[in-house]
Amino acid sequence: MVQKFEEQEFEIQEQIVSVRRVTKVVKGGKNFSFSALVVAGDGHGRVGYGLGKAREVPLAVAKATEKAKRNLVSVSLMETTIPHPIVGHFGSSKVVLRPASKGTGVIAGGAVRAVMEAAGIRDILTKCLGTNNPQNVVKAALNGLKRLQNTVNMASKRGKTVEEIVR
Repeated sequence: MVQKFEEQEFEIQEQIVSVRRVTKVVKGGKNFSFSALVVAGDGHGRVGYGLGKAREVPLAVAKATEKAKRNLVSVSLMETTIPHPIVGHFGSSKVVLRPASKGTGVIAGGAVRAVMEAAGIRDILTKCLGTNNPQNVVKAALNGLKRLQNTVNMASKRGKTVEEIVR
């Protein structure tokens, strides 16, 4: 259920998660370039990430931003939090996402915090398990967010009312 969107009424905000210098060793020496990881979102349930590589930092960030805007996906939200707890996986990285009551805030590390704020989630508890590599953590967090089920959809699948499921 991955949906792609064009830019609509909400302004897309970008956040740089990490910039790394990478080296390729060749016969004549070392070639340096930069890798940038950017998260973009509208703050209303749409979020995406992009990875850009170039010889200079601004070009890498620009490439990553364009990819992030192209890869926006929709996320199920329930007011300011997520509908239910879930664990996102990518590689050896796991991100535990748990809904929180209003006023809790975003309890998350750097990479996960960027994803949650871009998606418009204001109250959530998170925990990173396994590797803390920013690329894998961002991908794991997005994996968890993509797999969230809306309470209305869950109720219709089970043949129950929303009130019975929320209890």
